[in-house]
Amino acid sequence: MQSIGHWIDGTEVDGAGRSADVFNPATGEVQAKLALGTASDLDRAVAVAAAAQPAWEATNPQRRARVLMKFVDLLNRDMDKLAEALSREHGKTFPDAKGDVQRGLEVVEFCIGAPHHLKGEFTDSAGPGIDMYSMRQALGVTAGITPFNFPAMIPMWMFAPAIACGNAFILKPSERDPSVPMMLVALMEEAGLPKGILQVVNGDKEVVDAILDHPVIQSIGFVGSTPIAAYIYERASANGKRAQCFGGAKNHMIVMPDADMDQAADALVGAGYGAAGERCMAISVAVPVGEETADRLIEKLIPRVEALKVGPYTSGDDVDFGPVVTAAAKDNIERLVQSGIDAGAELVVDGRGLKVQGYEDGFFVGAHLFDRVTPDMEIYRKEIFGPVLSTVRAQTYEEALGLAMDHEYGNGTAIFTRDGDTARDFAKRVNVGMVGVNVPIPVPLAYHTFGGWKKSMFGDLNQHGPDAFRFYTRTKTVTARWPSGIKEGGEFSIPVME
Repeated sequence: MQSIGHWIDGTEVDGAGRSADVFNPATGEVQAKLALGTASDLDRAVAVAAAAQPAWEATNPQRRARVLMKFVDLLNRDMDKLAEALSREHGKTFPDAKGDVQRGLEVVEFCIGAPHHLKGEFTDSAGPGIDMYSMRQALGVTAGITPFNFPAMIPMWMFAPAIACGNAFILKPSERDPSVPMMLVALMEEAGLPKGILQVVNGDKEVVDAILDHPVIQSIGFVGSTPIAAYIYERASANGKRAQCFGGAKNHMIVMPDADMDQAADALVGAGYGAAGERCMAISVAVPVGEETADRLIEKLIPRVEALKVGPYTSGDDVDFGPVVTAAAKDNIERLVQSGIDAGAELVVDGRGLKVQGYEDGFFVGAHLFDRVTPDMEIYRKEIFGPVLSTVRAQTYEEALGLAMDHEYGNGTAIFTRDGDTARDFAKRVNVGMVGVNVPIPVPLAYHTFGGWKKSMFGDLNQHGPDAFRFYTRTKTVTARWPSGIKEGGEFSIPVME
C-alpha cells in the first residue's frame, strides 16, 4: 500500500506517528496511508522556507515568472497523469478532474505577468525636490490550507501568486486527496523552483493550529466550511497574520418567466449535479418566479435528472458524476435528504438507494430533485454539498431576489432571463460576491478575482486576479528628497506644500 509523507526541503519525507486512510471513493477501499504531521514537522518546514525565501525574493520578477512558464509546460505534459490521480482519490470524472487542473493552470498563467502586477506607483515632484514612490514587497513565509473538492485548482490559486511575489509557501492540503498537491510541488521544483520555496506538510487540526500560531508565517489562505473559516480567520488575525478564508455557500439561480426553459434546465442540471454537487459554486437552489414558470421548469428538469449517469471515472467520459468523497459525506447527504422529506418538501426525483454494479461499496449518491422547498427547511438553510437540487417557488421577482439576499451565505448566484433591465437590477442589488447572468456557475476567469460575501468569506481581499498580488505583498511608500542646494539649519514645523 502506498505511503504518503510530506515534501520538505526538496524531497518527500516519511511521517512518524499518526496516519490517516486515503480512500478510493468508487470502491470504498483504502488505497494509501497518509502521514499526519506534527508541530515539529511544521517547524522544520518553516525553518527551511525562512532560509530559502530571501534569495528567492531577491530574484527578479521576470526570472521568477520563467519558473511559472516552465511549470505550465509541465502541467500540460502531465495533465492526464494528474487528472487520473485526482479522480482516483476524489471520485471526479476524468474530464472534470482535467478541468480542476486547467482552472489552476490558468491562474498560474496570469501570475506569469508578475513583473507587471508588482510595479509600484511614482509621483514626480510631489513637493520641492521631493519624489514619492511605492514598492510591493514579499511577506516572507506564507501558508495555505486547502479543501478536498479542488485538490489541484485551489492550491495553485494560492501558491502561484504567493511564489510569483517572492514568498515561500507551505501547503497543508486536505487529508482526503493529498497525492495531486504532492505532485504539483515536484513539478514546480522540476520547473526550476529552489528547494524550500514550496513545501507540503500533511496533517489535520494539529498542523492547522501550528500554522495559525507560528510566529514566522505571515499570511494564511483557507477554503472550506464556514465554521472552520471563521475559526481560522479569528485565530490567525489574533496572531497578527493576514488571512483570507472562504467558507460555505448556498447558491440560488433565479429563473424568470421569460427565460429559455431548456437553457435554464440544462444549466441547473450541470451546475447542480456536476462533481456530485461537491463545489462551493454549485447551484443548489432553483428559484422559478411564478407558478407557471415553476411547473414548466420542473417538467423540464425531471427527465434530465433521471437520465444522469452515475459511476466511477473508469467507466468513460459519458459518466455525469462520480461518488462523493467519503462514507461520512454520503451519510450526511442522505440524512439531509430525509430531513427534507420529513419537513414536507416534495421529492420529485428520488436518488436514494443507488447501487452501482461492481462498486456496491463505493460512496455513490443518486441525483435528488426537491420541489416546494421553503426557507425554514434544513435542506434550504444548510450547504448539502451533494447531488441535491432544491426548488423554492417565488411569486414575484422581488421575492426571488429577497431569497438570495436574505440567506446567510453569499458566494455565488445567477439569474436566467431575456430582459436586460431585470438582469442589470439583479446584478446591481444582490448582496452576493459573484453573479451570473444566464451563466449558472459564475466563477471569474483568472484575471478577475474570486470571492463571496457574508458568511462565505472572511477577510478583505479575494483569490486570484489583482487581489492576489495585493494579498501576498506589503506596500512600502518612500518619500525621497534631493535638494538642489544645501539649506542651513533644521526645520521644526511640519512640512506643508508650498
